[in-house]
Amino acid sequence: MQTQPWIGKPLTDILFILLPPFACLLVIALFPGLFENSKGIPDASWVILILLIDVAHVYSTLYRTYFDPAAFKKQRTILLAIPFIGFIAGVLLYSISPLLFWRLLAYVAVFHFIRQQYGFMRVYSRKEKKARLTSAIDTITIYYATLYPILYWHMKGPRNFNWFIENDFLYIQAGGLLKIFTGLYFMIVSVYIIKEIISWIKSRFINAPKLLIVSGTLVSWYFGIVYFNGDMAFTLLNVVSHGIPYMALIWIYGRKNYTQAGKGSGFLRVVFSRYGIAIFLGLLFLFAFIEEGLWDLGVWQEHKHIFGLADSFSLSMPDKALAFIVPLLALPQVTHYILDGFIWKIRKDEFKWNNEARGVTG
Repeated sequence: MQTQPWIGKPLTDILFILLPPFACLLVIALFPGLFENSKGIPDASWVILILLIDVAHVYSTLYRTYFDPAAFKKQRTILLAIPFIGFIAGVLLYSISPLLFWRLLAYVAVFHFIRQQYGFMRVYSRKEKKARLTSAIDTITIYYATLYPILYWHMKGPRNFNWFIENDFLYIQAGGLLKIFTGLYFMIVSVYIIKEIISWIKSRFINAPKLLIVSGTLVSWYFGIVYFNGDMAFTLLNVVSHGIPYMALIWIYGRKNYTQAGKGSGFLRVVFSRYGIAIFLGLLFLFAFIEEGLWDLGVWQEHKHIFGLADSFSLSMPDKALAFIVPLLALPQVTHYILDGFIWKIRKDEFKWNNEARGVTG
């Protein structure tokens, strides 16, 4: 009898990896009034979505790299070189053009988000024995589920939301081409559904986690970018569907390797113990609060009251200083994007599904 290919405990996978996009869409459906404002995010929502999820999840990579003595010792050169090179490259790009810096960072972030969905799909497909055609359909579906909304965004023109800053994407007017891409989108989704139905008829088995990760990707990207045109809807579907599953993956990894297998330092074994979730999240929230406080102090100056700064307080930075400050503050996410492309391959024995999880998040 076939079993479902869970990563951790079934309930953990369901609640924190598979459910988020559907839960977000349900919230939007139940409380449409909260999402009527097409631009801007209320402070309370900003704290939860941006500070405690989006920024915090970036720092969860620390548990898998810099906080892991074995991983750091084995990959010391790479782990030290990436932030150094990232900072130098960031300074050069920002010095040439701030828009160029943010634009490249936005596209790297998009690639990172897309790869996460593909990675989860691969992990949940690891036990399947299937033909190349069915595997190709899965791959095409998960990629086009993310690429089509991005293409729509580029060809439809600016939305009521941005990835980082205004006009960080390039826009082209191609209405006819967009119609072709739209038709292709629904054709691919239809083929995937038919493939799943045929598979069920033949085997009387449904790979529920894989089906949910593909469906959740379709839901979060289509409704977040194409169907809705509001900052709150985009941020909720985009951030929650990406950040919470990633933190859950790190938690599952830590529980299996640092607690159950007894690897790692005493600190990691405490963090990933049964009651260590408060430390795990607390450190992420602390780092996120400090980073965003510095962003607000030196660059954005949009949420002063959240960080205890007086409304009258203003810190104006010259452009030459920003060329160093902005890349420095962006370094955690740049490092996260780059590291995440290979950290799941550092040791082949750390997860039994490690080979299938290449680039699980980017």
